[in-house]
Amino acid sequence: MKVLVTGGAGYIGSIVTEHLLNNGYDVTVFDNLERGHREALDPRATFIEGDLRHANVVHEAMARVKPDAVMHFAAYALVGESMQHPERYFENNLGGGMNLAAAMIRVGVPKLVFSSTCATYGTPSRVPIDEDMPQKPDNAYGESKLCFEKVMTWYAQRYGIRNVFLRYFNAAGATDRLGEDHEPETHLIPNVLRAALGRNPAVRIFGTDYPTPDGTCIRDYVHIEDLAAAHLLALHENIDGPYNLGYGTGASVRQVIESARRITGSEIPCEDAPRREGDPPALVAAGEKALKVLGWKPQFTELDAIIESAWRWIRQYPEGYRTSV
Repeated sequence: MKVLVTGGAGYIGSIVTEHLLNNGYDVTVFDNLERGHREALDPRATFIEGDLRHANVVHEAMARVKPDAVMHFAAYALVGESMQHPERYFENNLGGGMNLAAAMIRVGVPKLVFSSTCATYGTPSRVPIDEDMPQKPDNAYGESKLCFEKVMTWYAQRYGIRNVFLRYFNAAGATDRLGEDHEPETHLIPNVLRAALGRNPAVRIFGTDYPTPDGTCIRDYVHIEDLAAAHLLALHENIDGPYNLGYGTGASVRQVIESARRITGSEIPCEDAPRREGDPPALVAAGEKALKVLGWKPQFTELDAIIESAWRWIRQYPEGYRTSV
């Protein structure tokens, strides 16, 4: 089975690519390397350097590969940036996605597995969040992902594409070779571990007055290898629709820091900071649909295990992919 992976040099895309190749898939990665890393590319995959915002380049790549399925990861994904520059997010995440969809229709690709997000739900009326809850994003990032979901839902009706929308909660952790390396880094776990290494002076806690037990945001952290396993299950021809990928348990910012302190043996200094615009108080998945329909069987559900894998990676690659691999 041939799979075209957009954004396969990024954090999640590179690890899913690794899993696809380990399971015998023929993989082509399409990435512009703007926010991904050449060092994260798996040498077993074919690589096409290109930008989804350039429709002719996307069409040429799709016609060349003629994949059986597309896995679409390529996107901007910083909540704060999306609030400051929403135009970037709609141009890249929605406009680029529509170019991808047009190329799929032209070539006749029957299947899309889309890297969506729990940010499409916004601030939920209740937690845990199931797939039928209203989608009312609080930020332009979530809105851009939701817009593309809506586009593809209409395209499914007209063109017969089978869409799987995997709405991640908080991807975290690492494999032996691949981990999380963004610039700037806005995700909590890598920033906590950078502080443990002394690379960051302190962990900034954005908001301490949320309506949660300790006043800090709660998130459902999901190990990247469990996410990758869900993507392979989503390729089955009879699978479509939305699936929340989360464990159904949440950890607060302070709980993440305490876990990291245990694992690293570092005091990890912290400082309180104002809330960030667009951050809901709590996002926790109701993941029963993924368990029952996809047959998803998560293996790394303990927060300590997730942080420990990220800690192993960041100690081996303290400068991220700028470290000699």
